[in-house]
Amino acid sequence: MYKPLPDSLTIKSSDISGLGLFAAQHIEKATNLGTSHLKMDDTIVRTPLGGFINHSDTPNCVKVELLLTEGSNRKKWNLMTIQDIKEGEELTLKYTFYDV
Repeated sequence: MYKPLPDSLTIKSSDISGLGLFAAQHIEKATNLGTSHLKMDDTIVRTPLGGFINHSDTPNCVKVELLLTEGSNRKKWNLMTIQDIKEGEELTLKYTFYDV
């Protein structure tokens, strides 16, 4: 069964902007939450995970770049926590693909 978000995350109203990604339970530092963005040729596509995470200059997550196929222009980025995240806390990322 397809699940757009891990069980540890939910989408709620954000004080940062619109809707945001929040911890539905405690999440440990260095947890790989799954794919947030894909790049095929020159197009970057956000997954549901990447579509709701808000920007912060002091983020609690980072994107980790993975090459899909050696020699291709296809990549993916997974969302990884860089600190423990408390239940109810919003997950944030420093935007690098978009201007803020």
